[in-house]
Amino acid sequence: MTDTSDSNDRVPDQLAKRVNADSRDRDAMPAWVPRALLLFFGGIAMLYYGRGMLEAMRSFFIIVLISAFLSFAIEPAVNRFEGLGIRRGLGTGIMFVLIIAGIAGFGFAIGTVLAEQISDFVDSAPSTIDRVEEWLQRNVSEDITLAATRDRFIDGGDLGGTLSDAAGDIASFGTSVLNTLLQAFTVALFTFYLVAEGPRFRRLICSTLAPERQRVVLRVWDLAIEKTGGYIISRAILAFVATMVHWAAFSVIDVPFPLPMALWVGIVSQFIPVVGTYLAGALPVVLALIDDVQTGVWAIVVIVVYQQLENYLFAPKITSQTMEIHVAVAFASVLVGAAVLGPVGALLSLPFAATVQAFVSTYIERHELVAEVAGQPHTRRS
Repeated sequence: MTDTSDSNDRVPDQLAKRVNADSRDRDAMPAWVPRALLLFFGGIAMLYYGRGMLEAMRSFFIIVLISAFLSFAIEPAVNRFEGLGIRRGLGTGIMFVLIIAGIAGFGFAIGTVLAEQISDFVDSAPSTIDRVEEWLQRNVSEDITLAATRDRFIDGGDLGGTLSDAAGDIASFGTSVLNTLLQAFTVALFTFYLVAEGPRFRRLICSTLAPERQRVVLRVWDLAIEKTGGYIISRAILAFVATMVHWAAFSVIDVPFPLPMALWVGIVSQFIPVVGTYLAGALPVVLALIDDVQTGVWAIVVIVVYQQLENYLFAPKITSQTMEIHVAVAFASVLVGAAVLGPVGALLSLPFAATVQAFVSTYIERHELVAEVAGQPHTRRS
């Protein structure tokens, strides 16, 4: 006969051991927790390190973006040189020389004008102050005196000396522009490579992609070149029109240095986004006001009237032929570009937005509009 007492004694022991084992399992850390913690904190460390790398490489990315923009702008002209039998590298070099010469010439002309104007202002300041003092005493109060201010110019004080030094500095503005271009050797090198080796570079990229993706890449590339070229052409045409109109108007109202000031208005207003219009108009207005108040007022009228004509008459017709982009999209893209990359982003935003808009419109399927949307008359169903 089996002894059941021993078996009955073993059952509580087994239950106790199982309970103890279960409690130890509950107290012990699950095997996946250390791995999860390691991955979590390791991911945070990698994100922090990656963020630091991106911030450190921000200037490099900006250089690449500027180089890409310049290469897209220059490539159509280089392609035409190549069609005339000029080697691609030589054609790219010719374009670089023309661009540098144009920027240096513009900087030298404006710098010379400003230097001469400031020097004239310093020389004529005492008599101008006397006239202002006389007007204030006659119309405001007889106790007003500007003798101390006049003496600072006559005696060669700090204000006159400062303005004279500024005139000498501005005289070398053209040289400073050229030195800045020489210091931007990295941008020039990237741009030269992207233009001179453009076809080979495209073939190298496309050789790593499937045929369908190759077509998409080439389509985007061609659109970028087309829209950037259109942007440059439209800006150049508007700059030329603005220069001619302001030259004629400034000559009539007798603004000092009418041609350089017209060049300044035309180029700055077209190639500096958002604030370019205000910077372009400020310089000739200030110079005109210094020369004669009435001339300055007429300069303001000319600039404001032309700006309205350009916004509502010239710009829509020209940009519709070169770079189709909705006004709201253009404005929003400039704001976003300026917020992300500053002035560089504002400059690059318009051709980028035009490229994206053209690419998206190519692949979007369009449908016929219903009468309610199209604005067609329709009858209400009974």
